[in-house]
Amino acid sequence: MARRAVGGSAGAGGSGVKAARRPEVRLPSLDPFDGGGLEPDGDYDGLEFREGDFAGQDGGGARFMDCALKECVLDETRLTRARILDSVLTGPRGVGTDLAEATLRDVEVVDARMGGVQLHGAVLERVLIRGGKIDYLNLRTARLTDVVFESCVLVEPDFGSARLERVEFVDCAVKGADLTGATLRDVDLRGAASLEIARGVERLAGAVISPAQLLDLAPVLAGALGIRVEG
Repeated sequence: MARRAVGGSAGAGGSGVKAARRPEVRLPSLDPFDGGGLEPDGDYDGLEFREGDFAGQDGGGARFMDCALKECVLDETRLTRARILDSVLTGPRGVGTDLAEATLRDVEVVDARMGGVQLHGAVLERVLIRGGKIDYLNLRTARLTDVVFESCVLVEPDFGSARLERVEFVDCAVKGADLTGATLRDVDLRGAASLEIARGVERLAGAVISPAQLLDLAPVLAGALGIRVEG
């Protein structure tokens, strides 16, 4: 496995919030994947999946180690309880990809164009999600440790009852996030280009935000606390 975790930005550490440890994946020489499709409980090691169309296929419980997935189609692909380790996903596309209870460790996801991704109950550790757009990302009851969202757009992400520790949002747009029941620790939201929280704003304890973000969130915070603001 060729990777090295690296520390987060000095700015995050300087504020008292612990910075996320980013993955740095260095893949070995890869063999092209020449199989017909994914298999349940499959074991994929050191492979390159290039422009594969895995729509509707079942790879539940599969293990991907030191793999590169490039421009793959994942519409309704079933990857429940899959393990994706020391791997890079570049340009994945798909709606309804099912990664419930999956494990992602030392993974980079670059320029994803996805919607309705099911990651509820999943474990994400040292994961970088950079670029692209993900609509309706379901991370309910998931555990996120050392995760960075960078230069991406998240539309109505659901963090309900999830646990976030050392998670950073850098130059990304977060629209209509649901934090209901979530637990946050060392979560740095200051770098978010835009931040909208639809539900669970009272769960922001354990996060750090900027003064400008505090002003933007003031109406939602007042509503959550039952404060009436009148002119």
